[in-house]
Amino acid sequence: MKSILIKGATLLTMDERNSIISGNLFIRDGRIESIGSTPTSADVVLDAAGCVVLPGFVQTHLHLCQTIFRGAADDLPLLEWLKQRVWPLEAAHNASSIRASARLAVAELIKSGTTCALTMETVNHTEAVFRVIAETGFRATVGKCMMDKGDDVPGPLHEQTEASIQESLELLSAWHGQGSGRVRYCFAPRFALSCSRELLLRVGELAKENGVMIHTHASENKNECALVESETGQRNVAYLDSLGVSGAHVVLAHCVHLDEQEVEILARTRTNVAHCPSSNLKLGSGVAEITKLLRRGISVSLGADGAACNNRLDMFTEMRSMALLQKAMLGPEALQANQALRIATIEGAKALGLESEIGSLEAGKQADVILVNLDTLHSSPHSDPISAVVYSAQSSDVKSVIINGELLMRDRELLMLDEESVVKEANQERKALMERAGIAG
Repeated sequence: MKSILIKGATLLTMDERNSIISGNLFIRDGRIESIGSTPTSADVVLDAAGCVVLPGFVQTHLHLCQTIFRGAADDLPLLEWLKQRVWPLEAAHNASSIRASARLAVAELIKSGTTCALTMETVNHTEAVFRVIAETGFRATVGKCMMDKGDDVPGPLHEQTEASIQESLELLSAWHGQGSGRVRYCFAPRFALSCSRELLLRVGELAKENGVMIHTHASENKNECALVESETGQRNVAYLDSLGVSGAHVVLAHCVHLDEQEVEILARTRTNVAHCPSSNLKLGSGVAEITKLLRRGISVSLGADGAACNNRLDMFTEMRSMALLQKAMLGPEALQANQALRIATIEGAKALGLESEIGSLEAGKQADVILVNLDTLHSSPHSDPISAVVYSAQSSDVKSVIINGELLMRDRELLMLDEESVVKEANQERKALMERAGIAG
């Protein structure tokens, strides 16, 4: 790996003291070697004049396989959105269309400053996503979606319990820890309504045995919550907890509709919540009371969800939306800019168990670093660079991106992906996918 010197930066470290340092950042052999006073030369030198330098964003809920569904499932509530559009489209996926979707997603994520993601894919062809992650230099924890229950689930997505478990274990064996640790595996049962009790019990046991994460959805939509309670006699989070799907190694996406018992379970078990404000708004699911969760010491991080329900993968949008929604509900001091930026960086790393490696700019940590240009019309003037990042900056302001010490974007040019070919491939594969699914558009 080359050494990289970032010169003349305002460094938003996101360390425990929230230090802001003016100076240089030096990277060698994939890690941050020094901050502030650093060597004056390197193999690659980046000029950070007018920029802030900060740890890359960490998204804790995405679906890379859904990126080429963008705009194909608008204006529907969650369960209809799944049954009428998303599940038929996922069922029509092949390895080529999933590869194109993942490449499109990774390109968008890098260009908007996300350097690490937790993503749930569909039931089939998950290896295609792993290959994209490995090839592009991106950092991700990837799970094969598990679905062994549900009358409305299309045939290609409806698995046999043991087959689902076996394929998951094979992917774990093949991919977990690849790419010098950039690529990791997680178990990804879709949600309680599409997973049998037996499957969820086995996932709870296997995740602990193998030391990997569980990533699932919970309490996103009122109708979903009612159906889970009708089928199981328990509310969503309580049901998952009873089956071993809770704990510091578990990320529950959404958690919009919780009662006090469920909040207590999350706090007691140290289960992580992935907040997806734009997705929750677009699907009409509601607004998660994350300020309440934070007051109870519950881990909250951020995700864009999928392009089928967002329709973009932009962490700047999620940070701003999160903060503004909490302010609208609870007052202007409810969630401040510094807290929002921590949720988008170091808190995401903590949710993934990676806080000792990424999420802040500190000597010895892996170099996942972004440069954001604040010398723009919409961010000028500014007296507080953190406020400018959270409330003013846009994804197009991300100038350069480094992951694991590798420069993946420089001056808005992707270095590991050809942007034109990524878009062309995605458009071609989408057309063929829609035809296979029998869906117009």
